Amino acid sequence: MSQWWKGALIYQIYPRSFFDSNNDGIGDLPGITQKLEYVASLGVDAIWISPFFTSPMKDFGYDIADYCSVDPIFGTLEDFKVLLDHAHKLGLKIIIDQVISHSSDQHAWFQESRQSKTNSKADWYVWADPKPDGSPPNNWLSFFGGSAWTFDEARGQYYLHNFLTSQPDLNFHNPAVQDAQLGTLQFWLDLGVDGFRLDVANFYFHDAALRDNPELPESELSTVGVDPKNPYARQQHIYDMTRPENLDFLKRMRELMDSYPGTMTMGEVNGEYALDIIRDYTNGDDRLHMAYTFDLLSDDASPSHIRKVIDAFSGDNQAGWPCWALGNHDVIRVATRWGKDTDNAAYALVAMALLSSLNGTQCLYQGDELGLPEANVPFDDIVDPYGKPFWPDYKGRDGCRTPMPWTDAEHGGFTTASPWLPTDERHLALAVEQQDTRIDSTLNAIRRFVLWRQAQPALVKGSLTLLDDSLGLAWLREAPGQKMLVCINLNHTSTTLTLPDMALKVLQGHGFHSSLQNNTLTLPAYQAFFAEIKTTDVNEEN
Repeated sequence: MSQWWKGALIYQIYPRSFFDSNNDGIGDLPGITQKLEYVASLGVDAIWISPFFTSPMKDFGYDIADYCSVDPIFGTLEDFKVLLDHAHKLGLKIIIDQVISHSSDQHAWFQESRQSKTNSKADWYVWADPKPDGSPPNNWLSFFGGSAWTFDEARGQYYLHNFLTSQPDLNFHNPAVQDAQLGTLQFWLDLGVDGFRLDVANFYFHDAALRDNPELPESELSTVGVDPKNPYARQQHIYDMTRPENLDFLKRMRELMDSYPGTMTMGEVNGEYALDIIRDYTNGDDRLHMAYTFDLLSDDASPSHIRKVIDAFSGDNQAGWPCWALGNHDVIRVATRWGKDTDNAAYALVAMALLSSLNGTQCLYQGDELGLPEANVPFDDIVDPYGKPFWPDYKGRDGCRTPMPWTDAEHGGFTTASPWLPTDERHLALAVEQQDTRIDSTLNAIRRFVLWRQAQPALVKGSLTLLDDSLGLAWLREAPGQKMLVCINLNHTSTTLTLPDMALKVLQGHGFHSSLQNNTLTLPAYQAFFAEIKTTDVNEEN
């Protein structure tokens, strides 16, 4: 069975912001098709496309009203088939987002469910009676603020929504719901998609007894990836997510995927002790193929934090297959979040080196190959429902979702209309057209690095062993026929490392520079070092 996804580079496309083919201000599926040659030029293996299904767009597609149709703002189902066929001809796999834990409140299932307690969809969603005083059934909170329960007058009960009030949670304790959502996956598999990115893959089940989540002491915060000022961080989320029944459903999902050889699942996991959850969810061949967390999507770029995350999936700890991302549509762009905009071009390249040197599969978010900084979006232009309630402490996710700059023309060549989010003027000089013909541009440097990386067996599918923590971000990668030393400097100052004794062949062609004298390595700011180990007798000094 093909395991193309192991060690693959996956390029995430946020369709609203990629390219607008019909000039209505919103990106669409034909726009993605028009730019597939560009994506292929990056040397990536696959594309992950964020939701494009029928939706009222309260959460910009992550609130689905019909799982098996394309929203008209993105095009038609035929447009998707054309995209899929063209991508496959270019050798690109297509992964699509699936948001099966919750739907839009406009979905026909919910519209029927809310009508009575006895209809055919009555228990397809999570309903509960009020407490005697009329308050919500328990203390569960919404990720977006406030209670996770909303009272529905038509039904006379509360319904659960882990996110927006317009995103009611489906009741996976009901086997009919499981069957329906597996049918959703099968619809797209029959069309020929190569896999699914599963939104909030550990949120499918809730505690059937609806027990309260424990409150945390003032000195502690939840390990769930959320802004510390959000009240959600004040609870320990053990009853509203990551329930043991989830694993049984994932096994059912894996049975379906295995009946379509060469397809895969990539789960998003966000919860208490997410690294442990990932190991559990990907261990063996009957669960998710791989999963990623928000641990490298945090603000912490310290070597100690990064090493801790890597260590969870390296050496004797590795179980299953990890997936890594430094950026996506939910977090501040890495050049700003970690690089602090000190040198976007240099930081973008060294961040790519770090990402591509980890053991597992990697996701690259659109625009990060250009070195884009987080966009400045004025308060009046914010559309993210997670942004305005927490302004100005948290400005939402719009800054990483602004239109992709293709040229230095108005709106970055994304559209000739007024775009759904404004283009940051700083992005115009970094546009694809401006970088494409410059041999020294960030875009072309990343293209060269990816081409070099794809030819290194140790980096694509090798094991990873961390070296002594005194060396910072340094590890060994090993695959049949190749053993490699990797050292990364994410800092704006030079660093000097005393390497363990080993016979090294310094590798070239990756675009980085350093100085090695005997076993003393000098790594300038934002540089990486790659060397093959020429003997098998290695003192790793762990």
